[in-house]
Amino acid sequence: MNLLLDTHALIWAANEPEKLPNTVRAAVEDPDNRIWISAVSAIEVAIKFRIGKLEGADELAERFEKVIAGFGFEQLPISVAHASLAGLLSFEHRDPFDRILIAQSQIEQYSLVSNEKLFDQFGVIRFW
Repeated sequence: MNLLLDTHALIWAANEPEKLPNTVRAAVEDPDNRIWISAVSAIEVAIKFRIGKLEGADELAERFEKVIAGFGFEQLPISVAHASLAGLLSFEHRDPFDRILIAQSQIEQYSLVSNEKLFDQFGVIRFW
């Protein structure tokens, strides 16, 4: 199974896995699953850490690529197709990070690991 972690799911998986539901934690830890981390999560973590809205994520913010590699997670770059779809999505959701994740989930057909029920109305398969 291909799972795309929302930024909060990544932070919890890396720092506080006990916050994840048991089914999510088991899926993330299952070696048969491919766990994808969007480049947009690197941007979100870095920005929110820099402005003081993300305590306890200093290692992730400062060593993002090494941290996700250490967990065996795979990088998902943002393509022009992802960016274009994110901008064209016909709903009024202002969070650009979420819009990219939704577009990536739709295009790549990856399940989006997130506790945000709002995503359900945007045609993604949410795993939580």
